[in-house]
Amino acid sequence: MVAHLEIGRHRSGFDSPVCLNASGANAHLLGYHNGRYRILGETMDTGVGNAIDKFTRHLGWSHPGGPKVERRAREGEYHDLPYVVKGMDFSFSGIMSAAKDAVDDGAPVEDVCAGLQETIFAMLTEVAERALSLTGTDELVLGGGVGQNARLREMLESMCEQRGAEFYAPEPRFLRDNAGMIAVLGAKMYDAGDTLAVSESSVDPNFRPDEVAVTWRGDDEDVVRDPTASETIRGAEATVTIEADRVIKRRVPKAYRHPSLDERLRAERTRAEARLTSAARRVGVPTPVVYDVDPTEGTLVFQRVGDDDLAAALSVDRCRAVGRHLAAIHAAGFVHGDPTTRNVRVGDDRTYLIDFGLGYHTGHVEDHAMDLHVFKQSVAGTAADAEPLLAAVEEGYAAVGDAAVRTRLREVEGRGRYQSATQ
Repeated sequence: MVAHLEIGRHRSGFDSPVCLNASGANAHLLGYHNGRYRILGETMDTGVGNAIDKFTRHLGWSHPGGPKVERRAREGEYHDLPYVVKGMDFSFSGIMSAAKDAVDDGAPVEDVCAGLQETIFAMLTEVAERALSLTGTDELVLGGGVGQNARLREMLESMCEQRGAEFYAPEPRFLRDNAGMIAVLGAKMYDAGDTLAVSESSVDPNFRPDEVAVTWRGDDEDVVRDPTASETIRGAEATVTIEADRVIKRRVPKAYRHPSLDERLRAERTRAEARLTSAARRVGVPTPVVYDVDPTEGTLVFQRVGDDDLAAALSVDRCRAVGRHLAAIHAAGFVHGDPTTRNVRVGDDRTYLIDFGLGYHTGHVEDHAMDLHVFKQSVAGTAADAEPLLAAVEEGYAAVGDAAVRTRLREVEGRGRYQSATQ
């Protein structure tokens, strides 16, 4: 998995890209930080290629299913399917079940294939953009066999062009399983003196990419960008304009998404953000006042709060406060949906939650645990010394939150595609 990133970095000439690995058994985002390739987001159930294959097996199609879905999708019309993004993590199981049911209920196979591609690849493109926003980099590379899909490449290229970022997809022979990418990574490791005796080597299928010490790069290669350096901020979903006492947020149409899907998501998320921002204030969580909302245009006007975002001011006390805030909104029956270090504002002695666009009402312990997991994952991906900060998050949550959520959190943390069987 690290080799997929390195071949893209090697061929593109990029300095410090985010990598979207999309293959049969894998789907995750990697970004370099503090001597490791951190997993910024990943599938919580199955790899993207395997998910598509589950659908095509249901149809009786031979392996591999991806190219067949791609061909049939060109003949179909968009069919609406569930869209499941949780921060920078995502899930395919519900989409696959819905796609199977749609075909069984008589929907044209071509239409379901078109909807499947549009939905799954839009999810991957959205989380890739969110990773660019979180890390502050403007370079994206693609890896993995599913990266050969023309529609996925088109979406990622469109997103990067709209965002002003650079995108690189290796030629198909370097996207499939291949010796070339292994050789490139091996040569870089060898030159850095990172070697292992053959007698000590073995295959470990549970070895996570973020367990690899990246010895062939220096910490000075970390890219740090202040997203608040100008009066206009380009986030993953919206453009934010800062005025003297207020913030104007515009959810711009996403050219990479199917128009019907884009219109639905922008309206739903704008309504959710306005509603849940106010709901959080009512239960004592610091949030900005909502001055105006226009779901049709995807526009919100907020009170300006905080002096910086948490990514630039990480501390134990701030992380503990976020833990308490998440526990408070969970007790009130809803989740934030995307509690990253970019979606927390800090100022004076207050720590504010912002950007509730992916939030929703739920009393399910699984959803609450996932909210907590997303924030901890964000901290781990941006902090130089994450352990005390992560402990503080859970301390804050434990002070006022349901103990069952932290128990479920342990299960969630062991569920990712790359977690070892012992966790």
